[in-house]
Amino acid sequence: MRKWIGIAVGTAFALGGSGQAMAARPSNQQVRQLFEVMHLGQMFGQMNSQMAGIMGQAVPCVPASYWQNFIDASNSEQLLGKMVPVYQAHFTAEDVAGLLKFYKSPLGQKVITQMPITMAQGMKIGQQWGRQRGEAMIKELQHKGTLDAEGRCPGSPAAKLPSTAPDPGH
Repeated sequence: MRKWIGIAVGTAFALGGSGQAMAARPSNQQVRQLFEVMHLGQMFGQMNSQMAGIMGQAVPCVPASYWQNFIDASNSEQLLGKMVPVYQAHFTAEDVAGLLKFYKSPLGQKVITQMPITMAQGMKIGQQWGRQRGEAMIKELQHKGTLDAEGRCPGSPAAKLPSTAPDPGH
């Protein structure tokens, strides 16, 4: 009887009591197919254009054309290769199969094309909201006396610095 219990426990352990061992890891090919369906290569091209603009402004002594190859075909392939293990660590083969099915569908393709736009708009709204919320909270703290009119803590060394206005006593 003990022998059978030992075999049952061993089998359960081998199959993965947590269920993780039973979940098949997606293959490199399967993940790369997902990347293709998601149009990651094209997204990298868009990122490259944005990066070139940012770097052109940040380093004006370097021609903007220099940055155009920040993510060229070779670098794109390197980046995709580095992303495959991330997807393999977080998604099962079944998950990736489901994602492939979804992203191949008309709705999935719409998500791919509309997501950058909706995310950009959402980030803009979030930044505006955050700025307004922060300003309201600062005003509330100023009203309570927790912060002075300049938004500093009244007892802080910065609040005690002499002003640049002439001293009325001199």
